Amino acid sequence: MPTSYTLKRNVRLYLIKPSNYDDAGYVVTYFRGVLPSNTLNCLAALTREVIEKKLLGDGVDLHVQLFDETVQKIPVKKICHSARKGFQSIVCLVGVQTNQFPRAADLARRFRAAGISVLIGGFHVSGYLSMISEVPRDIQSLMDDGVTIVKGEVEGTWAQLLQDAIAGQLKPLYDFVHCSPDLFQRPIPLVDRKLMKRFAASNHGTIDCGRGCPFNCSFCTIINVQGHKMRVRSAEAIAQAIRDNWRQQRVSYYFFTDDNFSRNPQWKAIFDALIDLRENEQIDVSFMMQVDVLCYRISNFVEKARRAGCTQVFIGMESLNPANLKAAGKTQNKTRDYANLIQAWHKAEVVTHVGYILGFAYDTEASVRRDLQTLMNEVQVEQASFFILTPLPGSRDHLEMVRRGDVLDPDYNKYDSMHEAMSFPNFAEAGSLQRLYDEAYDSFYHFDNMKRILLRAFPRNYWNIFKNFIWYKHAAVLERRHPMMAGFLRRKSRGAMRSGVPVPSGREFFKMRLDELTVYAKGLLALLWEMQELWLQTRPRSATEQAVFQEMHRMYAAVGRRLTTSELQLAYQHARARIPALRVPSKLLLRWQRWNLFYANRRVFTRRDIDRSWHAIVDGVRRYRFWAASPVRLATTLWLDFQVTAMFFLAFFGGYRR
Repeated sequence: MPTSYTLKRNVRLYLIKPSNYDDAGYVVTYFRGVLPSNTLNCLAALTREVIEKKLLGDGVDLHVQLFDETVQKIPVKKICHSARKGFQSIVCLVGVQTNQFPRAADLARRFRAAGISVLIGGFHVSGYLSMISEVPRDIQSLMDDGVTIVKGEVEGTWAQLLQDAIAGQLKPLYDFVHCSPDLFQRPIPLVDRKLMKRFAASNHGTIDCGRGCPFNCSFCTIINVQGHKMRVRSAEAIAQAIRDNWRQQRVSYYFFTDDNFSRNPQWKAIFDALIDLRENEQIDVSFMMQVDVLCYRISNFVEKARRAGCTQVFIGMESLNPANLKAAGKTQNKTRDYANLIQAWHKAEVVTHVGYILGFAYDTEASVRRDLQTLMNEVQVEQASFFILTPLPGSRDHLEMVRRGDVLDPDYNKYDSMHEAMSFPNFAEAGSLQRLYDEAYDSFYHFDNMKRILLRAFPRNYWNIFKNFIWYKHAAVLERRHPMMAGFLRRKSRGAMRSGVPVPSGREFFKMRLDELTVYAKGLLALLWEMQELWLQTRPRSATEQAVFQEMHRMYAAVGRRLTTSELQLAYQHARARIPALRVPSKLLLRWQRWNLFYANRRVFTRRDIDRSWHAIVDGVRRYRFWAASPVRLATTLWLDFQVTAMFFLAFFGGYRR
């Protein structure tokens, strides 16, 4: 008898997290990213479940590709061509925030023009439509072009959406916002190893252990999309996913993306599971999480978090002005609690990172500057992320402004918390709040404040804080972009521009990029030197060094004068005697020490002498001729600078891996 065959339907599913545009209209993409998308990871896990359970039937062969535009150039033409090669293509633009909506809309129209099914979801469309029943013109325009809008979460309905897309029966709008799914046994977000290689720390993963928040902040969109009721994942499922990721992909650090982990009813079970992994299975994982200002009052919460591997907490502090907090509905925040909160986490040796919003009703330039000094010098947090108050669709602020007819910026690309998207009565001059925002970053991440923070940091947190300083200085000060939306080494494509913005000629683009990269290279070099200087002045000392300088200080205090060379040698001998386990250097190390100026000069704790030499050399070349600079001085300065740089990178990557 002839054998019958069932031809499988080849379907390609593209899960795309879009980026946004810069002020000139170019798509923002980086060579290396920092924060991966948890939404992308969630949908990757849901799609794998659909495939493994064959929820689309035996006749469908589903191929999945993930793209995060913050670290990848989206192959738009290739995806469009795939629809003409016998494949059915589906594009899902996922986790679209308000500032990413213009880019998502441009991509959606290009894919629709090629006949591809397109779905858009995320906080912008979900938040807007959950608060305002009337569909806005920009969303309606997309629906008229055949784009499907997905409102709400899709756990439990993802297979249905894919089935409708494959059958060509997608609806213009799916509304799941009032059908919040139970997350307890849903798939844990999937870490895509190939995608994570495009991020600065490829050993990182994300998990939303729960969703929702019981509080009622007026600027928040989460409560109007994910609700006030806390929905949680199984602690056992989370532990198993972390165990598998550790063994299969060596994922060792997680960002728990819950808006408020401390209100997760399963926090104790999750911490206990992590403690068991760390202490009994020797799986050395750690994590950071978001908490509220009252978390330290929860019995045993801070202590268990420390044992479970918490290295950093992000706290929505928002303001130091009680009037601002009351006006924003953030009544759970009490400024008198802030010092006790930070002290509790410091006692547990956990780094504190606060979110701070500028532009509240009672903010002025003077009050913001005063509060910033309090934040740095009295509250003493290790890290701060500043945001300009933004009326995000889906928030109560946005709803009330729309109802009042307030003037809002029509360009959603500016709703990124670093542009002024509304008017601020106490900042009447256009751009004044944005300048204050830049000033806040410049002040907090000034060398002197970073030095104070590192000098009082616990040794186990030193490099964690240090690398975050590099990230934030690079983004907020060098590139003038919000650190949470930035990466390292910006990419630009002449053709990847916002719809309606003229594409420059090749010559214009080349000149513009050359100028930009020249300025960037100079800024990067200055940042490198500043971070070296910061390390030299704050670096953790070895036991030998500490003993040497304790002995030096003792002798200096005794004689009250500068020590001689023989006395320095005597101090070192005394220090060696106090540390009997000191390892004897190898012959290779002894030869290196003979020619190593950095090692020989044990008092190199600053770059000032090196920089002074460079300035003298450059000044000599400018004023006279190139060969007028002393060759010996040039060679010596080059050699010393090379060694300091090499020592810095060895210390950085050694500490980073620890």
